[in-house]
Parts: sequence; structure tokens; C-alpha cells
Amino acid sequence: MGASGPGSAFKAYDIRGVYNRDFNKETVYKIGYFLPELLNAAKILVGRDVRESSPEIFAALCQGINDAGADVYDVGLSTTPMVYWATAKFDFDASVMITASHNPKEYNGLKVSKKDALPVGFDTGLGQLERWTEERIVIPKTEKGKVISYPVSEQYLEFQETWLLPFDNLNIAMDCSNGMCNLFVKQLYGNKVHYIFDELDGTFPNHEPNPLEPENIVDLQKLVHKTNADIGVIFDGDADRVMFVDENGKFISPDLMIGILGHYFLEEKGQKGKVLIDIRSSKAIAEYLAPIGGEVEMWRVGRAFAAIKLREIDGVFGGELAGHYYFRDFYYSDSALLACSLLLHIFSKFKAQGISVSQAISKLATYSNSGEINFTLNQKTEAMNAVRDHFQNTEKCLKYYDFDGYRLEFEDWWFNIRPSNTEPYLRFIAEAKSPKKLAEVVEKTREIIGTFQ
Repeated sequence: MGASGPGSAFKAYDIRGVYNRDFNKETVYKIGYFLPELLNAAKILVGRDVRESSPEIFAALCQGINDAGADVYDVGLSTTPMVYWATAKFDFDASVMITASHNPKEYNGLKVSKKDALPVGFDTGLGQLERWTEERIVIPKTEKGKVISYPVSEQYLEFQETWLLPFDNLNIAMDCSNGMCNLFVKQLYGNKVHYIFDELDGTFPNHEPNPLEPENIVDLQKLVHKTNADIGVIFDGDADRVMFVDENGKFISPDLMIGILGHYFLEEKGQKGKVLIDIRSSKAIAEYLAPIGGEVEMWRVGRAFAAIKLREIDGVFGGELAGHYYFRDFYYSDSALLACSLLLHIFSKFKAQGISVSQAISKLATYSNSGEINFTLNQKTEAMNAVRDHFQNTEKCLKYYDFDGYRLEFEDWWFNIRPSNTEPYLRFIAEAKSPKKLAEVVEKTREIIGTFQ
């Protein structure tokens, strides 16, 4: 991946870092100034989250865009998916969402999209943008652009409401993480839901807005037990990801929900077709979806790749291990609210049949899973190759993928090893039909990687 090294805010998927350390308002001004040229856009849609640094970043970005002679269409406070939706719906050539997503409060960033809400990653524009901000001189145009108020949240809410289906029989616990989902959740899901952290607060006083970290779902787990909820829901900071716990408070691996979504698209709607998963996703998903008409296609991790791939294969929907869910009917982009609405409806139908959330998941979770294990080391490529070579030489490999690290599939187990695109890690994940086999694989991998640490 071509992303810059440590200390740069220009990452594989977006621009992100600790504000006033990795980037500052001068950088943001230059980004704004060069964006219209990069994306050939005279009008740029801009939304922002509620982090304390977002207003300053917004002001610098607008000044840069205006000094380049382009107009800013300001949607105000927003979820990230709302910006994607409005970009495509209202035919903007470019948009920016000011957010650091699930990162701690001192972080911020910019998620850039082009026409049709297609993501702009490091290899598709951010790398060039970084070079321009470092090498080129800003010469403000004499005819400056304007900032135009462009509220779209009511129209967006109306769109989300079209995906609301009955789930009245479900008792729901919901952790809003003090994040941007609070703009919409109560209007969508009503007052019977047990909400916590349901006020916008960019300091994230209760927990960091990253549901993948176990410590951040403890409050939701307690709420599920306290309210005897059928399901617990938690959103990340900018509401592009959603995750769930079952009625026992057990965390559900987000990739498994791709399988559950199949009940709506493939069964209820009869939209047979391709379903996108990432290279870390459970093998169980393809096995679960095949009988109901889902043909799984695997691709690289991250929106910069997934949104483009889903469009390319005209997939019905897709998802990732990190809790992103992409939809053809959402301009091939990810929406946590849309995913949440559909999943609540599906689990509501299961409940009507006497099937609990944990029982529904157990039919899908047929493998023992290691979860993602992170190793910090410099010799990432050498370590990856050593792990690959060991298992290739000792067992019969049935399938081999090398487009995002390596994924090797064997008779009754598989693994993926890949360098992180956003952090200094080598990431490993494995699944096996037997817990004993999984333990052996993980132990051997730790041993091999240990020689490089």
C-alpha cells in the first residue's frame, strides 16, 4: 500500500491523525485549496462530526476551497454515510466528511469522496494531494467561492425511514457512543429502545467510540443484562459502523452479520446475486448464504476497495469484519443505520419463530475463530512470507489469495495474514472446525513471528 509513513496524516483510506500533531489547520487549508483541482469539482459537499476540533478544521477547509474559487455546500453536523448518500443523490463531484471515525477524541481527519460517492484513497488521489500540499504554492484566486448552507438531514431521515421494517417484538439495548448516530436513532427507533450515551459529545466521556475494543462494549453488555434485552446495538463515532451483542451480552463477530443480512436480500426480497466479503471474513458466510442464492466474492479490506468492488461486481450487499455494511441501494456505500434497521427486522422475525439472537448466530458460527491478533514488528513482509511458507509446506493448501496479505484455505481451516493499512501492525486471523486445530495454528504462528520481533 502506498500510504505515507509514521507521522503523516495521509493514510490508505483517508486523512487522519492527532490534530495539531500529525496535521493542522495550515495542512487542512492546503487540502481544501487543492481538492477542487484534484477532483475537477466546482462544488464540494462538506459535513462534520462533533469533535472539538471539527469547527476549526471546517473553517480552514472552507477557506482553502473558497480560495481555489470553488463553493462549499455545508450540510452541518452529519454522519459519514449521510455525506456519502448526499454526494451521490445530489450529484456532487466531490465531498469531505470531517471525522476521525472511531479514534479517540484528540484525533480528527477527512474522508474524501468523488462523484457517485466513490472513495478517494491514497492510491486514487490522497497521495497526489499530499505531494501537492508539500510541494506546491497556494495562490488564492481573485474570484473566491462561497459557503452555502445545504441542510439534507430531513431528506436523509426520510430515506432511512424507507428501510424501517417491523421489529416491535424486540427488546433493544442501544449504546450510541456519544457519536453522530444520535442525530437519527431516536427518530428511527423510537422511545421503547433502552438508550445510553445518547447525547452528542465529541469528548466521548463514557468510552472511546470504537466498538471493536472489548472495554468499549462493557456498558452495553451491562445494559443488556439489566433490561433483559433480546439484542444490544453499538455504533462507532461517525455511524458508518455498527456492532451487536446477543441476549447474553456476548459480542457477535461483525462479519457473521453479512450472513444474517442474506435473509432479507436473498430470501425476503429475492435479490439473488453476489455478496462481497473481505479477506478476513469467516468461511462460514459463503457456506451459509449458498443455499439461499448468495454467491460470495472476497476482496481487500477497507471502504477504499470495498465500495468500488461492490459496484464493479454489481453486488447486492456486502460487509467487513470491522462492522461496515455496504448496499447497492445505498450507492454501493456503507451505512450503519441501514444495516441496523434490517438486522433488527430479521432478528424480530427470528424471535417470532422462537429463535433467539444467540441461536440464530450459532447456526452460522460453525468455526472456532481466533479473532484478529496484532503483532508489532518491522519485518512485516519477511514474517508474512515465513508463516505462509510454513503452512504451505506442511499441509495441502486448497485456495490461495494474495491481494491483501495472504489468505490460505485448507481442508478444515484457513488463515489470513496482512499488514495493517492504518497502524504499525501485522494482523493475523484464523478459523478452524476444531478448537484444538485453531490453538495449534495460532501457537505455531506466534512462534514463527516471534523470530522476527
